[in-house]
Amino acid sequence: MYEDILIPYDGSEEAKMAARHGIELAAKLGAAVHGLYVIDLPGVPRALSLRDDEEQLRAEYEEYGEKVLDDLCGIASEHGVDCETSMRSGSVSERIVDFADEEGMDAIVMGSAYRGKIGTLLGGTTDKVVRTATVPVITERMKADEL
Repeated sequence: MYEDILIPYDGSEEAKMAARHGIELAAKLGAAVHGLYVIDLPGVPRALSLRDDEEQLRAEYEEYGEKVLDDLCGIASEHGVDCETSMRSGSVSERIVDFADEEGMDAIVMGSAYRGKIGTLLGGTTDKVVRTATVPVITERMKADEL
C-alpha cells in the first residue's frame, strides 16, 4: 500500500500530532517516513538587496529545521520506523507537493491547526496541499480545546 510516507514537519503542535499518526501508520505498514522542513523566509519580494540579514536568517531556519527533523526521526526510531529528512526553500505548500512528486512518495500525512469558521473559509497550507497533491493526503486537524 504505502512504502514511503511524507511528513512535512515544523515542530508545531499540529505537526507533532500528525507526525505521531504518520509514524504509527508507517509502523503498521512497514513503511519509511520522510520528514520535510520547508524554509519560507519572511518578506516579499525576497531580494537580498531588501534584506541585509537574509543569510543569518536562513542559517537560523536551517538550524531549527535540523533540530525538529532530528526530533521527528527520534520518534520514528522509537517505533522502529526508518526516517530520512530533507529541507527545501520556498512556498511551503508548493515544496511539499513538489517533494512528494519528485521523490515518489505514496502519501502525505500532515497536521492542521484549528482556525475557526473564518480560517476554514480562507484555507491554509494543508488545504493547499490537499487541493494540489497528486498522492493521498491524510490530515490530522486540531480541535479548539487542543489549542
